[in-house]
Amino acid sequence: MSTLVASERFDSFSGQHWLLLAIFALGMVLVPLWGRSHRGTPRERPARRGYAVVLGIGVLTMQVYYLLEPGGFRLGTSLPLELCDLAEYAAVVALWTGSPRATAFTYYVALTLSIQAILTPSLGQSFPSPRFLGFWALHLLVVWAAAYLTWGLGFRPTWALYRFTCLVLVVWALLVFPLNGALDTDYGYLNRKPASASLLDLLGPWPWYLAAGAVIILVGWALVLTLPWTFLDRSRRREAQSARSTITGA
Repeated sequence: MSTLVASERFDSFSGQHWLLLAIFALGMVLVPLWGRSHRGTPRERPARRGYAVVLGIGVLTMQVYYLLEPGGFRLGTSLPLELCDLAEYAAVVALWTGSPRATAFTYYVALTLSIQAILTPSLGQSFPSPRFLGFWALHLLVVWAAAYLTWGLGFRPTWALYRFTCLVLVVWALLVFPLNGALDTDYGYLNRKPASASLLDLLGPWPWYLAAGAVIILVGWALVLTLPWTFLDRSRRREAQSARSTITGA
């Protein structure tokens, strides 16, 4: 039992990690089902906004902790400048307002980069460290939020929302890259690779790994997270037109 609960350092694919992955998978099923249960009903808005409040409290609590933790503030990791951090804020806005753009940013980032962080976490602390609890609570909640909004409440990505999210990604990189240089930080690994071995090692040296990573992300967002919905929408439109034609002919 101790291997599932506490250790000095979090290890990927340990018993503790597998337990968290099981919780993550269960939530990916149950949270969208919960959303479908109140989609389009008077309960949808309070449920959606309740989720926003829970996530928002978690985000603000951990940000205050990162900034005020005695001896724990790290200029290179404690500022909310990672894309996953921005997805958490976007998810709060999406859940509270229903904004398509905030929802799209949450959808694209959470279902790729945040999931990657869940599968291969870079985390030095284990249970019950506040950093451990905050990392897992926020990453799980933001990915579940993307699933809730999409498969629960019916959000559908479009090419216009894809282009908007890509533009935000470019703006983020253009702002964070010089900030990294000024602060000697490396948010987003825009300025250098991580010191430890990572998948970025397969993409070549700087700046080529940035270009390769951007292509992988943008193509993946297009082919995996946008194109299937386009086909589905076309199929549904054809079915609707066929149904109308049948009714008119009758």
